[in-house]
Amino acid sequence: MICYVAGERTAIDRDDVLGFAELLCRIEPGTNIDVLLHSAGGDIDAAEKLISMARETAKNGSLRVIVPHYAKSAATLMALGADKIVMSDSSELGPIDPQLRFSDGQGSWLQYSAFSYVKAYRRFKNELNTDPDDPSARIMLNKFRPIELVEIERALDGTRHLAERLLHTGMMAGKPVTAPVAKLMDIDAWDTHGQVISAEAAKSIGLTVTELRPEDHIWRMYWKLYCMQRLAITDDKKLFESDFVSQSINGV
Repeated sequence: MICYVAGERTAIDRDDVLGFAELLCRIEPGTNIDVLLHSAGGDIDAAEKLISMARETAKNGSLRVIVPHYAKSAATLMALGADKIVMSDSSELGPIDPQLRFSDGQGSWLQYSAFSYVKAYRRFKNELNTDPDDPSARIMLNKFRPIELVEIERALDGTRHLAERLLHTGMMAGKPVTAPVAKLMDIDAWDTHGQVISAEAAKSIGLTVTELRPEDHIWRMYWKLYCMQRLAITDDKKLFESDFVSQSINGV
């Protein structure tokens, strides 16, 4: 087992490759690997790199992701790259909706939900097509910048293709993956970016989930380990841990 436990104010990023490499370097290729994962998400490219590193080490062995608490957004993407996801009543995944940051031109940064941005753009565009003289729709449409729209649409396409590719390499190899990914990326089906996707909901989507009861002996050990790890770090730290290494880094 290797563990990646992130504080609330941290995000998955490229520097996490260093911690993952340290955790994986002493594992014999072909070994079954469990990844205990707790993160609110972050960079989708970094998430792909991390789960790909674990997959490459496991090779033909089994790769499972254990979610004691939550694995959201980019962390949900990581879970899709496993052969199985282990969950319980306290576990949750989240919708896959890329979050992008753009400068407002005045020294501040604005973060957008990719889906919400595109949905709003299409709404005002349709309103203006229906009534070219609608001043409100024209004013709102003028607030959208073409370069941002292009980058956001690219991010959505890239995320969709990544999710499908990860499912093909793991739990849904040889099976249709379009529908499960569409459900995970359907913001109309989820109220918020942080919406809870429980074990039951994940199974209904088509993901391969092993659901353990809270009183299960194995789950109680997972939960105890996670609690000790989470209490050991502050909200601005990340913990990388295995049976031979334990290191925390600043993640802000």
